[in-house]
Amino acid sequence: MAFLRKAAHALLALSLVGRTVTPVAAITLDPTNSDSIKSAAKIVAKDLMGYYATGSTGAVLSGIPGLLTYPPYYWWEAGAMFGQMVEYWYYTGDDTYNDIVSAGMQNQVGVARDFMPANQSKDEGNDDQLFWAFAVMSATEVGFPNPAADKPQWLALAQSVFNQLTTRWDTSLCAGGLPWQIYTWNQGYNYKNTAANGGLFQLGARLAKYTGNQTYADWANKAYDWLASSPLITADLQVYDGSNSLQNCTDADRLQWSYNYGIMIGGAAYMYNYTNGSTIWQTRLTGFLTHAESVFFPTAYGSQTMVEVACEVTQKCDVDQWSFKAYLARWMAISAQIAPFTAAKITPLLQASAKAAATQCNGGTDGTECGSRWFQDTCDGNVGVGQSMSALSVIQANLIASAKAPLSADTGGTSKGNPAAGTGGNEGSAKTGLSEITTADKAGAGIVTTLALIAVLGGGWFLVSGD
Repeated sequence: MAFLRKAAHALLALSLVGRTVTPVAAITLDPTNSDSIKSAAKIVAKDLMGYYATGSTGAVLSGIPGLLTYPPYYWWEAGAMFGQMVEYWYYTGDDTYNDIVSAGMQNQVGVARDFMPANQSKDEGNDDQLFWAFAVMSATEVGFPNPAADKPQWLALAQSVFNQLTTRWDTSLCAGGLPWQIYTWNQGYNYKNTAANGGLFQLGARLAKYTGNQTYADWANKAYDWLASSPLITADLQVYDGSNSLQNCTDADRLQWSYNYGIMIGGAAYMYNYTNGSTIWQTRLTGFLTHAESVFFPTAYGSQTMVEVACEVTQKCDVDQWSFKAYLARWMAISAQIAPFTAAKITPLLQASAKAAATQCNGGTDGTECGSRWFQDTCDGNVGVGQSMSALSVIQANLIASAKAPLSADTGGTSKGNPAAGTGGNEGSAKTGLSEITTADKAGAGIVTTLALIAVLGGGWFLVSGD
């Protein structure tokens, strides 16, 4: 869909004309008070869902359940938004949007129940599919109400995406790794990126923790080891965006994005927890957090306010990139919960960023829409799905200390799985080495999607990013 991105940007700009008003009082937030956090989150959630539908049970603005209005919003971002709203319910207990969120996710699963619906399947990338998998994995972990018995179940959907991703592992170039795109005819197929490979790493880690099945952890390790052997993750644990597979991944596009760090922080935290506090994963998680703090909480803006440094200060982020801070905040919070040694570092960053984000939520026609640059005192007028999602994420993340730990199959999780999902039949069990969770198993269980033209490797190879 990259060929339409410029038009999408133009239409987004037009859509925002008239939406900004003279700033009014921003949302009041005390990030140490749960009632204050829930009150602020409720306001932002309403504005966020207002981009999707007219009210909690109203008409979907795009006309298709599960899709945001396009242009400007791409399919993957709807999946990311639903994941955020699943977690909104988890953090706040407010079920206002549960039905419309559940229906939206179910409407995009596709005939094969793999998040490759007919209207997207030829254009979507591996990382796009992953953000829908993250949404249903969150639904699985937090006990989000299950679909009707005759509908695809959250865990089975996550397993379906995981199984498909493993079949796309490409050893013909770069000694492994997932291409950014699924199909060879899409621009970006020859780009192996952190979002896709880090996403496989994180999804495998989460499935391992939930099911207790070591095969998922083996794949998480495999994806991580490939990333670490490539230029995408440096020896000191900096995270870069992607690499040109036609040049055998000899160098990386060195842009650093908050969502890539978020993906790696989340995956490392789940592996730390799954391995009962492995020092290897503690070291890796610490390294990712150290660099994330250094890059995305710059001293120029107070050292504790999150900034998308690659594009935010100059207001040159694209539609996708405005949402990236949401994922760093989301997975930093999870890290603080399931890898408690990180909480002391993470908590003040989330608190300060949430308070700063709330000061930006005084724009739009209703005076509560959230802008993008949290280091400013009033809304910058740049509002939209990504901006609201980022603000909601960092605000509600401050409830993590009192939130219930993620469920697993042996600690109350009820979502029904299917280890062969996405493989075309039961023969997939042999291919994946996965099996249904049994009582014995439970007892033993322990994208970039940018429009920017990116110059890679100094060789003049350019990639037009898109979904």
